[in-house]
Amino acid sequence: MTAELREGRPKVAIAGASGFVGTALRKELQRDFDLVGLSRRAREEEGIEWRACDLFSLLDVEQALEGCDYAIYLVHSMLPSARMTQASFDDLDLVLADNFARAAAQHGVKQILYLGGLFPDGHATPGELSPHLASRREVEETLRAYGTPVTSLRAGLVVGAGGSSLHILTKLVERLPLMLTPKWTRSPTQPVALRDVVRAFRRCLGDPAMVGDFDIGGPDVMSYREMMQRTAQVLGVRRRMFNVPLFTPGLSSLWVSLITRTPTALVGPLVQSLKHEMTVDDNPLQRWLLKDALGFEDALRIALAKEDVPRPMLASLPSLRRKARVASTVRSVQRLPRPPGASARWIAEEYVRWLPTMPLPGLRCERDGFRVDFHLGPAKRPLLVLHLSDERSPLGRALFYIEGGSLARTDGPRPGRFEFRITPDGHGVIAAIHDFRPALPWYVYENTQAIAHLAVMKLFGRHLRRHPGPRASSVPPPRAEPTRPAR
Repeated sequence: MTAELREGRPKVAIAGASGFVGTALRKELQRDFDLVGLSRRAREEEGIEWRACDLFSLLDVEQALEGCDYAIYLVHSMLPSARMTQASFDDLDLVLADNFARAAAQHGVKQILYLGGLFPDGHATPGELSPHLASRREVEETLRAYGTPVTSLRAGLVVGAGGSSLHILTKLVERLPLMLTPKWTRSPTQPVALRDVVRAFRRCLGDPAMVGDFDIGGPDVMSYREMMQRTAQVLGVRRRMFNVPLFTPGLSSLWVSLITRTPTALVGPLVQSLKHEMTVDDNPLQRWLLKDALGFEDALRIALAKEDVPRPMLASLPSLRRKARVASTVRSVQRLPRPPGASARWIAEEYVRWLPTMPLPGLRCERDGFRVDFHLGPAKRPLLVLHLSDERSPLGRALFYIEGGSLARTDGPRPGRFEFRITPDGHGVIAAIHDFRPALPWYVYENTQAIAHLAVMKLFGRHLRRHPGPRASSVPPPRAEPTRPAR
């Protein structure tokens, strides 16, 4: 049964509503708000309206946030969304956050709330942060880029049933009677109970005075080594620990992944972040939270008492991999340099001009309005057919549909898309392919066309780095109506 919306109640959209923190938030907020859960597929559940939404599709996100007063963003791109993904997690996170921020601004969302990570001393520059934390900071900045007020709650390890980080911690302690503790385990941290994270969200939601960045943590500051010792005490086991200087973050990630049976794609970014001292800076929200905050051991006992709660991120990984394999789609995201003054539309035009100059004999480009056909030699059938959607190419973004050609299938539930978008900081450009379905047999595709695409993007990035940028004599592309709805 779907949620019955009540007249006059604020509507809150939650991206990541089926996850660890999202599930706890839904239970707390449904008493006072009408909730909209964003999910890959439509579902029905009492107390919440679910809307099917692919967060990589700007159109989907725009439709999903329609009519919402507030939006909560609990998304990180650590799970597969295509059979092949050619991208780093931080570039994927940037695209997701950019879509969300654009859609929120379009619908006049009053506030975005985001759960990010603690930063060392709260003042480290991006170059000093681990890739994981640098991405969290970039997501914060991206969510603010289009004018919507943002509340960023910055937390370390969240202690609650279903949490992947807590699962990693408890499995390490359970399975290793003798533990080698690398240098990073001596870094101080300040875990926080899931209950208190939910309290912080509830306190900030809808309050204009609570816009900004707020560190949140529990009352206990400890090293990761001490956290494992305390976990052993709560579990009722004895563990001996020996400090070692030799475990690098990379080696530690492999070791933790092996012991806990957790994917390295999830463990690696987390372990790399542990080199930082991540404790809470004083702020009004933290002072309010500490008045009734749970200590680490109490939060851990509550979490262990509910150990049958599924871990959303880990539980969904096998099914997502199966679905991605069946779908046989490709996602490819690369961050390229931006020439001075270049718009996304100009970069798209430059790509079409530049590609036939590649040292591939016979490659040529034919244009008809917004349609671009790429041919090889005298062949009449094009390799690829792209169509620039003028309607879905606003400031800072240029979107092509992949409409056919001998290298592309068009029988999927979603059209393949190829886009350029300026990064919110203005310094770079994202080139991305979404929902592309190759016509070649998969094993042939991944060893030929997929490799060629990465090589082309690398060469195009080199070309953009040397390019002086658009000139006054540049002629804009002809305008025409798009032939299909865009995503």
